[in-house]
Amino acid sequence: MKVVCGLGNPGDRYRFTRHNVGFRVVDLLADRWGHTGEGRLSDGAAVLDVRHPDHGRILLVKPMRFMNRSGAPLRAALRQTDVDVTTDLLLVTDDIDLPLGRLRLRRSGSAGGHNGLRDVIATFGSDEFNRLRIGVGRAGTAASHVLATFRTDERDLATEMVALGADAAERWLAAGIDEAMNAFNGVERA
Repeated sequence: MKVVCGLGNPGDRYRFTRHNVGFRVVDLLADRWGHTGEGRLSDGAAVLDVRHPDHGRILLVKPMRFMNRSGAPLRAALRQTDVDVTTDLLLVTDDIDLPLGRLRLRRSGSAGGHNGLRDVIATFGSDEFNRLRIGVGRAGTAASHVLATFRTDERDLATEMVALGADAAERWLAAGIDEAMNAFNGVERA
């Protein structure tokens, strides 16, 4: 079993903010695979259990607490699985240190100032898990920037980057982190 977990903030107010690109990638994967709805709510996470014809059993997870409290709902969603987080988890999140139009996959690494990643690392006691960071750029203070929606002139590119993030997640599912990194790191849209 594999797990794709998108980080974001719950509620309509945050739906199209920069912080919610992780949620949007998970939602797009569910749409591509013909699934609708949030899935079941389990201990603070929306979990959709998918049996994909090419990739087998996949859990799509969205922690439904605020970003800086993402770890506990993710851990609860994985509690009754045999998932090895070092190889079977892909965490999808925004990154203000990457420009809009770029994404980066990594096998492991620090939180890099991201509160959601920091909480997941603290909850699992390790930074050894795959992650996909989607660039949302930086302007003003970090908090106000990530909680803002994309500007009108950025929306098409943001939508394209969510789709590219979903493509990268599918490549990770099909071929693993090294193949996904080779295919998607360094690709830049403008």
